[in-house]
Amino acid sequence: MAERERLARQFERKRPRLHAVAHRILGSAGEAEDAVQEAWIRLHRSDPEAVENLDGWLTTVVGRVCLDMLRARARREEMLEEQFRAPAAAADTEAADPEQAAVVADSVGLALLVVLDTLDPVERLVFVLHDMFAVPFAGIAPIVDRSPAAARQLASRARRRVRGAVPLPDLRRQREIVDAFLAASRDGEFDRLLQLLAPGVVMNADRTSVDIGATAVVRGAHDVAKSFSGRALLARPALVDGMAGAVWETGGRPAVVFRFTVEDDVITAIDLVAERERLDGPDLVVLAG
Repeated sequence: MAERERLARQFERKRPRLHAVAHRILGSAGEAEDAVQEAWIRLHRSDPEAVENLDGWLTTVVGRVCLDMLRARARREEMLEEQFRAPAAAADTEAADPEQAAVVADSVGLALLVVLDTLDPVERLVFVLHDMFAVPFAGIAPIVDRSPAAARQLASRARRRVRGAVPLPDLRRQREIVDAFLAASRDGEFDRLLQLLAPGVVMNADRTSVDIGATAVVRGAHDVAKSFSGRALLARPALVDGMAGAVWETGGRPAVVFRFTVEDDVITAIDLVAERERLDGPDLVVLAG
């Protein structure tokens, strides 16, 4: 009983990330919640001692559930197209609910969502897991029953199709810049911080961040670098609203989220978010490292 209670607590801490993954794969908050709930049911029915890597286990389960849902959706659309002989009608079904479309457009980008809907279900899953959530191909391969090399090829093919239709930011390069900034901050490398900051960089802190010691507005590379030099010791890299960022956690929960805006290989803006109602808002995924 104690082991299952521990698993339940761990699952609840991981639920936001699992929901974010499923939401981006499926493009529907309701379906994402169904996928996460199915993962919980399978975890509850499993042997706790058999789950060695909970993160990997849950990602695999959610990925497979989402893949099944995408395939079922594709079959339904094919049946509708055959029945009504109106392919355009099936394409409109996902946007039938304006409120849901607004939610998806805000968190994923409507243009990207439209393109993702044109991908094969396996391509879509591999692209989202790898390019948006930094899941390695070795972890994706068993979800789609392919080799890591085959999964890499699927991601590459999906990436070409997506980038051909939607101008996406280079998330990998963003992460390199932010990771380098955090490392320079921890090591107190002031000159390196200056190199990574745009001359006119602005750092904004919300009210709660100010209450715990941050300055409301800091302008200019020198002053922003001074604010970070020798700090960020406990900051962890993260994806914030699908972009490179960082998070400072206390007690296993986000206390401050750092949103970085990266343009032309330098950081042009940093936003500190600590208000609880806003912390629950960002699509936040804490990364390893």
